[in-house]
Amino acid sequence: MKLLLPSLIACFVLLPCVASAQTPASNAADKTAVVEGNNAFAVDLYSRLRNQDGNLFFSPASVSTALAMAYAGARGDTADEMAQTLHFTLAAERLHPAMGALLADLNAPHDGYQLRVANALWAQQDDRILPEFLQLNRTDYGAAFIRVDFKGDGEAARLTINRWVERKTEDKVKNLLQPGVLNSYTRLVLTDTVYFKSYWQTQFKKRETEDGDFILSPIRRVTAPMMHQSGGFNYLKGDAFRALEIPFQSGETSLIVFLPDKNDGLNDLERSLTASNLRQWLGQLRPVPKVILTMPRFKVAQDFELRETLGKLGIQKAFELGVADFSGITGNRKLFVSAMIHKAFIDVNEEGTEAAATTEAFGVAGMEGLGAPEEPPIPFTVDHPFLFLIRDNRSGGILFMGRVTDPTK
Repeated sequence: MKLLLPSLIACFVLLPCVASAQTPASNAADKTAVVEGNNAFAVDLYSRLRNQDGNLFFSPASVSTALAMAYAGARGDTADEMAQTLHFTLAAERLHPAMGALLADLNAPHDGYQLRVANALWAQQDDRILPEFLQLNRTDYGAAFIRVDFKGDGEAARLTINRWVERKTEDKVKNLLQPGVLNSYTRLVLTDTVYFKSYWQTQFKKRETEDGDFILSPIRRVTAPMMHQSGGFNYLKGDAFRALEIPFQSGETSLIVFLPDKNDGLNDLERSLTASNLRQWLGQLRPVPKVILTMPRFKVAQDFELRETLGKLGIQKAFELGVADFSGITGNRKLFVSAMIHKAFIDVNEEGTEAAATTEAFGVAGMEGLGAPEEPPIPFTVDHPFLFLIRDNRSGGILFMGRVTDPTK
């Protein structure tokens, strides 16, 4: 499995013409509160983005991180709106260290997979940025601070930022900032990138992949390459859907598929998706000895401009010229958010590792040769639209989220 590298950019524009000191690492309770808040925001963001047609893929972790970096400089009603929308329940002096602790965990060395988060602040070369804001972002978000010349050569600044994003995402995200996004009034750009690549704990054998029907609607089907494997998995039978957790190598991350019982049941499943329900569903996943899994290969690549979406969720003042208060960044109120750009790509295929073939589970009879009857295998055939997420199992945080309505698109 190769996965994407989503990245998000917040561009702050200066109209023409706080921050806390370093704190100790947050405790486990603060990290849990941040994860729960981030996951709740992920569901809220999905509920808005799902109104578009077709496949969907994004990284709520990336969006939350970039907005948290900006939130460090927000004040007054601007900060209040951001905190409420992002489900930030901790005071700033506890929130940012807790976010930092989570990022440190994500960036720690991993056994058998790659997961990296990179942040940067790009500031106009002759503008003053408050040292407190820079220190907080450096300490808690590991953000690099880079001076560029938006006023004198915005095109060179755009290309510099794009090259940085490409390097951090192994060239999977190219041309993130399009011509015209930056101009002579741009004063600060915040970038957050997430790169993830892993192999399945048990691979899908390429020779077993074969074309099969994927049901788009009651009257439409497409032919898609369908992958096959069987083994033990964590599984849930819900009221109108089923869920399966497919582990990546090391077991620290998983892809979780939510498959409606009805071929046309995705809309109903999406409407039932709340933070509370999702937490309950994930907690109800239980191991079963054998599942016969069939699912399509798929790729999804998407771009978003998130200002309107975030505005509908409750972040409004941050985008209003003359209203936004980011005085914790520069000491004045001349900044507002002019763009929120998110780009994501995912590639799901058969790649895996034979070293993890021990995931299959088998029942062993007792000494007398008698025991409980062997459970029949559970077929899990992903042949119609489904919802999925990728989770960091150590923290419980949702890294990526999306749906597939047509695996051939």
